[in-house]
Amino acid sequence: MSTARGLETSALTSWGRTLRAPQLVFAPSWRDELPGALRAAVAARPGHGVLPMGLRRSYGDSGLNPEGAVLLTPALDRTIAFDPATRLLRAEAGLSLAALLAWIVPRGFFLPVTPGTRHVTLGGAVANDVHGKNHHGAGTFGRWVRALGLLRSDGTALELRPGDPLLAATIGGLGLTGLVTWVELELLPIASSVMQVEDEVFEDLDGFFRLAEASAGWDYTVAWVDCLAKGAALGRGIFSRGRHAAAGGLRAVEPPGLLRMPMDAPGFALNRLTLGAFNALYLAMGRRRSGRVRQVPYLPFFYPLDGIAQWNRLYGRRGFFQYQSVVPPAAQREATRAMLTAIAQAGEGSFLAVLKTFGPLPSPGLLSFPMEGTTLALDFANRGAPTLALLARLDAIVREAGGRLYPAKDGRMPAAMFRAGYPAWEGFQEHMDPHFSSAFWRRVAQP
Repeated sequence: MSTARGLETSALTSWGRTLRAPQLVFAPSWRDELPGALRAAVAARPGHGVLPMGLRRSYGDSGLNPEGAVLLTPALDRTIAFDPATRLLRAEAGLSLAALLAWIVPRGFFLPVTPGTRHVTLGGAVANDVHGKNHHGAGTFGRWVRALGLLRSDGTALELRPGDPLLAATIGGLGLTGLVTWVELELLPIASSVMQVEDEVFEDLDGFFRLAEASAGWDYTVAWVDCLAKGAALGRGIFSRGRHAAAGGLRAVEPPGLLRMPMDAPGFALNRLTLGAFNALYLAMGRRRSGRVRQVPYLPFFYPLDGIAQWNRLYGRRGFFQYQSVVPPAAQREATRAMLTAIAQAGEGSFLAVLKTFGPLPSPGLLSFPMEGTTLALDFANRGAPTLALLARLDAIVREAGGRLYPAKDGRMPAAMFRAGYPAWEGFQEHMDPHFSSAFWRRVAQP
């Protein structure tokens, strides 16, 4: 791919694979190539703008710019500076969390916040203000950003620090305020790469909330939910809580045999029967280890799906929607119960349904997704109208509860729902770069 003329391709899709459209791709390799590449991209697609693109783990259309230009950043993956005394690391925005972990874990440091996949760039983590299993104690990724470089389409190179309104717009800003060129991040010191983990089976939704309240002293908490359970068993699942162990060595070890989805799964493979069988088996496995503290490597604890390359092909050629919501504390029990009831009645959902409580620490970004309350995330195979009808029912529950959806996961949120969930969106527009755009933004913010 060229940094001067770009390459027209429709091969770049989002992780959910529901949208495929041509984009003009520029792929600079060095920071000094960025101004020229950005100028060329703006000139080539004046009507559709430019969007930075990292490792394409956004599920819907927030990372795509159909008919427009995109700037691929993964080649910009170099560390720039690191001071172990202050724990501050500065690196190019295309550096992946996987590569960063491989470098910092043996040195006794860890990411302060990490999402459920390590195949995300630093720039992508900033643009989506990602969260992790430790949100109740650490907040979002953006809370740990101490500075960043931002290149605007007029050629201005800015260094932004906390307190700057443009930094607040850039954190969680979906790549629309300009091109993040480098990130300075405060790291977390660790004594071991081993995790101390305990699982507890809960029999209903009230059991989840009891465990969440009782586990506030653990660094990391998350729960898997049986999305097909009904009646008295509605909301049953396995609650996992963990912390970094005090001993066990410092090793960044890749899995010895990475599994790979060799092809798209047939459409009939994921159905109520197979999903029910998986959920029953997974719950039985959880019961066997319930209440027992284990020592496990950090990779399977934080990134269970990273062990299967291209796991998104599990949902077949039509792709899938991920639906992640958050609802505030006052409505979290009733709204979560209503969503799980609707999902179970529809017989849809995924093998990995995730439930977690967010803490009260405020997110620094104008468009950051996390807020205090309960978040539920599931994948839904794209079956067309029935799937979209179910998601619309979930929308109504979330909106009535005063909640919102995660733009990084979204592929079909109505504009009215986005605007209701993110009241700062109009103020955010003042900070957007006039030549940056995305399919998501055109869908939710433009008439």
